[in-house]
Amino acid sequence: MSDMQEDLIKTVDRVVADACSKAVRDSAENGQWPQALWQALEDVGLPKALLDETAGGVGLGFTDAMLILRRSAYHGVPVPLAETMLAGRSLAAAGLDVPEGPLTVALAAPGADLAWSGSVSAPVVSGTAPRVPWGAQCEMAVVAGELDGRAMIGLVRCTDANVSEQRNLAGEPRVSLQFNGASLVAAAELALAPQRLHTDGALFRTVQMAGALERALQHALDYASERITFGRPIAKFQAVQHMLAVLAGQAAAASAAADMAVDASVDAPDEFAVAAAKARVGEAAGRGAEIAHQIHGAMGFTHEHSLHYVTRRLWSWRDEFGGETWWQARLGRMAAAAGPESLWPMLTRTLAA
Repeated sequence: MSDMQEDLIKTVDRVVADACSKAVRDSAENGQWPQALWQALEDVGLPKALLDETAGGVGLGFTDAMLILRRSAYHGVPVPLAETMLAGRSLAAAGLDVPEGPLTVALAAPGADLAWSGSVSAPVVSGTAPRVPWGAQCEMAVVAGELDGRAMIGLVRCTDANVSEQRNLAGEPRVSLQFNGASLVAAAELALAPQRLHTDGALFRTVQMAGALERALQHALDYASERITFGRPIAKFQAVQHMLAVLAGQAAAASAAADMAVDASVDAPDEFAVAAAKARVGEAAGRGAEIAHQIHGAMGFTHEHSLHYVTRRLWSWRDEFGGETWWQARLGRMAAAAGPESLWPMLTRTLAA
């Protein structure tokens, strides 16, 4: 890890220590927007880390920006940092300006698309986007679709939709946005826009899950070293050591898969690499969260212990932008379409990316 990357991690850690107390986390789950936390992140430029300096961003490389996202997920930061980064990356790819403030992305249900109509210069969008992250807290959302045979991406105001509020298992806002001829604030062509937005979303969730798994492992290691039973730490018992080893293996596999997908997706999301990573990290999330709670015993299931801030996010994030089963099926379809002679080159190309 470079000196700059170490400084980025320290920056995230400092912001969390100063502005993300347990009280802030709990109030966020109860519906209060953590303005001071978001402002602290903006003050050091993290939400726009992916954007060029000419666009008001920090101009970090994609790998470094994903390190920031991973560390924020390590802490379970209750703000739409991933969604804002994802929206900014998508808008910048289409040559559109990125507005200030938190942003989100609004995708239709799997197998459906939001309907675009009107003209290319004045498009409108209709349809329902379910479970939009932070849709009631963000002024604008990025949407994708097709208009006159062209793949399009654009910005729409969340206030121009009918909103039905929900929350995921982690207490993060997930709302349904129903658009009925909402005018887009800005729009432009972007090749494979709906597919690209969905795949990038899966990549960002993969990175977040890898970070959350690292934190779950650290929680388990700390607790196993501190919890005394029969006169010695439970980490000294062979059964617990085995559980810790399995958890460490799951976290390492998740880290490797996420890093592979990030390296392959610097300029645009590599669907094969993202599919493999999202499927593998989703599997690790389920198994890793289970083991972490087993090691903590009854203590791990209490609200007072901070383990749940990452495990509830793992259980939620693994299903967003396609769960592991969805992406495994997608991998199978890609391999079948490529044919038997192309499978090995496909695998080795991804691993070498």
